[in-house]
Amino acid sequence: MTTVRDSSSAPRPPHQVLDATDVARVVTRIAHEIVERAKGAEDVVLLGIHTRGVHLARRLHAKLTQITGREIPLGTLDITMYRDDLRLKPARALEHTEIPGGGIDGKLVILIDDVLFSGRTIRAALDALSDIGRPRAVQLAVLVDRGHRELPIRADYVGKNLPTSLREAVQVQLSDTDGRDAVLVGDRDYAARSSQALAAQPPADQPLPE
Repeated sequence: MTTVRDSSSAPRPPHQVLDATDVARVVTRIAHEIVERAKGAEDVVLLGIHTRGVHLARRLHAKLTQITGREIPLGTLDITMYRDDLRLKPARALEHTEIPGGGIDGKLVILIDDVLFSGRTIRAALDALSDIGRPRAVQLAVLVDRGHRELPIRADYVGKNLPTSLREAVQVQLSDTDGRDAVLVGDRDYAARSSQALAAQPPADQPLPE
């Protein structure tokens, strides 16, 4: 008996939902929203969450400096040791937490990340922040909000709300690390199956089995 595979169940390759122009436009819009909501951003401190959140924070910093004519304090935040899945995932190298010279006490701290999903990354960031100082308030800016929250956390500044299913994966690419700016959405297991297929192929100089 011949089994017909349902092509609709096959993993789909990722497709692009934002390009470089879109990403640049989003960063500019979020910067203007920060200035408006923070009344000039006079006490704002930007903290990028490693890894891609740091690159986005640097871009926001440059745009805010251009808009306000002032140097906005910029830092980085490593949340590795604060994650609640630390024991469930392979060990990863610690990144560098860098707090601006003026600190964060009494400041409006804006955390910056690439994708907001379950909210657990941001919870870890808040825990890390509490060990550093006591800001006046904490806000969150993200490039993409894909939904499926597991904790009561929301973003104050969102580049794009992107409804997704749990079987899908959102991939943010930035020129700083990936060579281009883009946001892709595809089936979560597509990359895994593609990798398995490549691993199963014999080397180029090895003949196929008969």
